[in-house]
Amino acid sequence: MTAALVATGLVSIPSMASAAGGPATPAAAGESKTERAAVQTWHSPAERTVRTVQSESTSGAVAAEAARVGEGNPNLAISLGGVSYSALGLELNTKITSVDVALEVAVDWGDGKTEKLSVKGSAEPVFAHNYAEVGEYQVSVTVTDAVNGVVAENGFMYLTPGSDFTPHAPTRLLDTRDGTGVKAGKVAARGTTRVKIAENAQIPADVRAVVLNVTVTSTTTDGHVTVFPGKGSTQPITSNLNYTAGQSVPNLVIVPVGTDGYVELFNGGWGAVDLIADVTGYFTRSSSSGYTPMTPARFVDTRAGLGTAKGQLASRSTFSTQISGLKGVPAGATAVALNVTVTNPKQAGHLSVYPGGNQTPTASNLNFTAGETVANAVIVPVGPDGKISVFNGAWAGTDVVVDVVGHYAKDGKAAYLPYGPHRMLDTRDPGSWWPGGRLPARGYISRWVNPEARGGEAYVLNTTVTNTTEAGFLSVAPSPFPWLVNDQPGAPVPPRPDASTLNWTAGKTVPNLVQANGGEHGIINFWNQGWKDADLIIDVFGAYETY
Repeated sequence: MTAALVATGLVSIPSMASAAGGPATPAAAGESKTERAAVQTWHSPAERTVRTVQSESTSGAVAAEAARVGEGNPNLAISLGGVSYSALGLELNTKITSVDVALEVAVDWGDGKTEKLSVKGSAEPVFAHNYAEVGEYQVSVTVTDAVNGVVAENGFMYLTPGSDFTPHAPTRLLDTRDGTGVKAGKVAARGTTRVKIAENAQIPADVRAVVLNVTVTSTTTDGHVTVFPGKGSTQPITSNLNYTAGQSVPNLVIVPVGTDGYVELFNGGWGAVDLIADVTGYFTRSSSSGYTPMTPARFVDTRAGLGTAKGQLASRSTFSTQISGLKGVPAGATAVALNVTVTNPKQAGHLSVYPGGNQTPTASNLNFTAGETVANAVIVPVGPDGKISVFNGAWAGTDVVVDVVGHYAKDGKAAYLPYGPHRMLDTRDPGSWWPGGRLPARGYISRWVNPEARGGEAYVLNTTVTNTTEAGFLSVAPSPFPWLVNDQPGAPVPPRPDASTLNWTAGKTVPNLVQANGGEHGIINFWNQGWKDADLIIDVFGAYETY
């Protein structure tokens, strides 16, 4: 692998085919489609209807008509059912009970928007609305029977399933080595530890999800770590990071917070380990910063002198680089999503990425050994000066590459909605629907972004490469072709990207968080840029949605 091909990535996905340098073939209908169940539901029964009689209407021709229909529509009522399938959308199902007269139905969505419809007698009209911001809204439905002078009203409080991001200065919440956040001591084999999120380090009590950089260290066997919500959930089969004996491995995690305000960390290895968790942001249903994905843009490359001085970042040294207002990142960005890569390090060490103008935190973002190329996803607040800073914690120099893959801002439209999580692909598993075997050398696997997703701007998932026999790297890029082209005989081969999402060496299992959009066609290609086959695992955790 040449140095020119090191680093860039962060992307995302769900569902479909395989190829070895050629066109992909779509999966059979329904094989890989992730069904979208209702995320949230509401119900306000007819018994809650408030009726108002307009007595002044019962005169003249109107009174005569009222007499014709009988008792003045005494059973006029509305039953309401609300269903959300996305971060900001509401489907409103109404059931109106009425005599056979003309009715005017008015919906007040609670955000200044209204909608009206005329029906006759009992009816079940359906309405849909997309909110521009996360939050809580009073939804009201009013049915007016002008003939009988009766008005009926019902409603409920709607709370958007999606949540907005709030940056947080990198802060260590858990370190089992020194007792930060928990009693000091390693996490036992197949054991679990907990980290308090809600009302910790000024994180609010109503936090929905949190961004953590999780690091495993002091390892004596191979294993993996799974991060999942506390009370109110069960441990999933997905994993967030993998490790081998003697290895320190970090990975970014976006995880919902349990109803008890905690997040659980499970050690899936057969030996005890130390676990570290550093927070860099959180999600709430209060309007804050929405996400906008972007085509990965390289902001820093010390090898070329891009974004900082040319030459390796020296031992125990820091550089700062301008982020806001450059290459598509708006001046008002509150945080950025990055893929940070270390290459050509002279000794083992770590990097810390933090807001410009702040003091160097104890939190770290990636760990490396001498000569190793390592990438890790990072979400970091942007400093008041519009910059981010990078600190080399090693005692020798290293090259650093920083790619921006998205940004958070007050006017960002996409809200975060957690999924499952669920395992979308595991090429090792012959019992799954996947028929294609390993990710072929110099080939790719195509995945179709979940067709049930509503307004999906970006997806959050974990990509893991394992069973490697030679060094290589994984590239993730939107397909330039729709399925109507992509699945035809003799279909054009998509261009091979030169960016990397994660890098590996022979025998290593390497994970990395990925978040980006599905491109124009909603199809993502996962490229094995190495010269030997490897296995690929994809776990889906959520999506940023605009409605």
